[in-house]
Amino acid sequence: MLATQDLQPSEFSQLAFEERPDDGADVDRELIRLCRESDLLDLQIAAVAAQHAEGDTWEQAGFNSAIDWMRFNCHMTSNTAADLIAVGKNLHRMPESVQAVGAGEIGYAHTKAMARTANALGTKFHEAPLLEKARENSPGKFYYICNHYRHAADREGYEAEQAGLVENRQLWVTKCDDGTVLINGHFDPEGGAALITTLEPLARKSGADDYRSREKRMGDAAVDVAMHALDSGLIPQQGSQRTHLNVTTSLETLLGLPGAPAAELEHAAVPISSKTVERLACDASVTRILLNSESVVIDVGRAKRTISGPARKALNARDKGCTWPGCERSASWTAGHHLKHWFHGGDNQPPNLTLLCYRHHWMVHEGNWQILRGDDGRMLTIPPTVTFGPPSRGPD
Repeated sequence: MLATQDLQPSEFSQLAFEERPDDGADVDRELIRLCRESDLLDLQIAAVAAQHAEGDTWEQAGFNSAIDWMRFNCHMTSNTAADLIAVGKNLHRMPESVQAVGAGEIGYAHTKAMARTANALGTKFHEAPLLEKARENSPGKFYYICNHYRHAADREGYEAEQAGLVENRQLWVTKCDDGTVLINGHFDPEGGAALITTLEPLARKSGADDYRSREKRMGDAAVDVAMHALDSGLIPQQGSQRTHLNVTTSLETLLGLPGAPAAELEHAAVPISSKTVERLACDASVTRILLNSESVVIDVGRAKRTISGPARKALNARDKGCTWPGCERSASWTAGHHLKHWFHGGDNQPPNLTLLCYRHHWMVHEGNWQILRGDDGRMLTIPPTVTFGPPSRGPD
């Protein structure tokens, strides 16, 4: 078989087809052999990377660090470069681990966790007990074990590092031109676990017909949490008024009349549709603001929730949660929905009200589904008659 260093770039694409073994067991053996060669090569690269980092050629070339130099010139991520340098600098402190890599007992990935542990513990690092664990566990599990080892060997140092992770907790929110909001975060283990623990139950599939991807379900769960916080008053109050979404709209938009402008939602980069306004106002705190012909405010009425007090308590007691067939969201995670919207003359009497979770409330308004109360009192759902994009699926 040809050595890969003897191949020209154009020949790599042919390698898998021309020289791959025919037998499945041979493929497995060849894969293991190549991975072991790769592990040994990574250790050699790590040694050279550490030597490069100790020099100053990267600085003379105008880079901020050896990691930056490697990122641009060796075509790798910053984390990969940092790991290589860390392993290279600690090779002399873990000679038995290097031999274990050569013997195929552990992989280069194990040495990354070992090197990070050596860096953190300094003179308190001992290779032998960790190497024993590395031989018994996958790289991912071994990384977890190394953290336990670090805590046992240097509790104060580990605590200081954990505190630093909390101090570095960050969340970036970017608004795009089309109104999309991009969120990127960096969380410490406790903060991240709290987020996952909160979102996971809300992101479970709601039934056999829930075709949403996990990413879509997690996104919906995040909005569920935010809406729940707003609706339940968990957000700190501003003065005497509970925090809520502020929407500015015209009567024509509320009624969905042709030619009506879109509405404006505070903190949204673009206007929102009349359908969204309809859903938000279905069970919301509504403040009357009267404008004159020059759009000057001439009267502001008191905020009043459309379904509140005894009416909401009675609705919670009757429905107990989202009434969409198959949904198990509890009443505290729902909004009141008018089967005939109050925009169009619907009242707040029990027969005209039902509880819907955020997702299913959205489906009724923006998603163009219909929900009706049958003669037996059960809720019936009707999918949209006109769809755009993928074919409509059954109710979920």
